[in-house]
Amino acid sequence: MTHVIPVGLLVFAVAVVMTMVGKGGGNFYVVILALAAVPMHEAATAGQFILFSASVTAMAVFQKHDTISWKLALLIGTCTALAALGGGYFSHAFSGLTLKLVFAGMLVLAGIAVLIPTADNPSTREQTRWGIIPITSGGGTYQINMWITVPVTLATGFGAGMVGVSGGSFLVPLMILACRVPMHTAVGTASALIAATAFMGFVGHAARGDFNPSWAVPLACIAIVGGLLGGRFALKTKPVRLKQLFALTNWLAALLMLANALLS
Repeated sequence: MTHVIPVGLLVFAVAVVMTMVGKGGGNFYVVILALAAVPMHEAATAGQFILFSASVTAMAVFQKHDTISWKLALLIGTCTALAALGGGYFSHAFSGLTLKLVFAGMLVLAGIAVLIPTADNPSTREQTRWGIIPITSGGGTYQINMWITVPVTLATGFGAGMVGVSGGSFLVPLMILACRVPMHTAVGTASALIAATAFMGFVGHAARGDFNPSWAVPLACIAIVGGLLGGRFALKTKPVRLKQLFALTNWLAALLMLANALLS
């Protein structure tokens, strides 16, 4: 692979920024590697490996500071995975242009959604009403309304599966608005979900013999440093600033996707 230094710098920058906002950045890694003349199948495999490395490092940082809700991760992960299966199956009912436009629209809406003011109101006691699940994070207990969370999660997972993404760009606003958890909890929990998804994707790609460790491992080491710094920066950054950064990166990705859709 040529241009090792600029590729390493780009991977590091993406790892820091994407880890801070709980998005992973797998798509960016693949694009960077593809632009560096890495064959697409190898780029996809390495991208998943790099994404897993950065995410699992960030996950360790967030877990140390008690900003991951494993109960919420299991709930969100199960619902989005099942819905994504359906979204992927029905995606062939739409043209490539339509899917790109839908993806761009979802990115824009997710960026807007994360900026909607919400109040973090941790409860001191667990409710026992049907459909209410308590989770704890950061010393607070939050009541998750399943009647709202499940339908919104299924719709998000279906849309993500339809356009062929893991959903990292939509997990954080989903948890903030539907689950009413703090930004730091949403980012920490998203890192755990992204790490799990990236690992499974990597295993699937690697089983086909597309893993090239000679340069994928060094880049993953760079991403680990980026994930470590990104996790620490996230915990030190005010939630409102993280939300703004999340929205900006989403809108940038939407603009690039829209340009690709209209120019291709």
